[in-house]
Amino acid sequence: MNASTYHFNAQAAFQHIESHLRKWATEAEAEQFVVGISGGKDSAVVAALLARIFSPEHVLGVLLPNGRQSDILDAREVVELLGIRRLEININPCFTALLNELSPRCAISEACRINLPARLRMSTLFAVAQCESDAFVINTSNLSEDIVGYATQFGDNAGCYAPIQSLTVTEVQALGDWLGLPTHLVHKTPTDGLQLCSDE
Repeated sequence: MNASTYHFNAQAAFQHIESHLRKWATEAEAEQFVVGISGGKDSAVVAALLARIFSPEHVLGVLLPNGRQSDILDAREVVELLGIRRLEININPCFTALLNELSPRCAISEACRINLPARLRMSTLFAVAQCESDAFVINTSNLSEDIVGYATQFGDNAGCYAPIQSLTVTEVQALGDWLGLPTHLVHKTPTDGLQLCSDE
């Protein structure tokens, strides 16, 4: 008995995503979309999907460094390459102020330090979306992250719609290649831009 070889059809995946995304957008009356741009493959692919399906002027890419972000140039490259609008907001002053408020009242755990920036990013994205004539926040989480639990609840896994939630990392990379995104963005070592270690 021969095991069948799995083949991911990026074009078919795009068409499936486009069909469902357009249907959702019509039902939700969504015309403007906000996506957090980290400089990694997931946000690059999601932004590229939105730009191709709805056109770049309907997409706002928000860069959210927490102080200094080592790959911020990659994030800037994504928005320039796609021709989408860009907004850059450094969450570090808010992060630092909140830690300062917390520290006299409770012991700040490592989990808190790691997850708080992701939740501040989420809050910022939704605040930006509501300032943009009720735009919709689009999530960038993929299936591999969800399966292994590498996501912050109410943080990077939050959004109004998640176009790549059923795709594994390998499939997201294949879709990114099909969309014509630069190899150095699609196949870079993944990182959330918040910690010193990579996602791997």
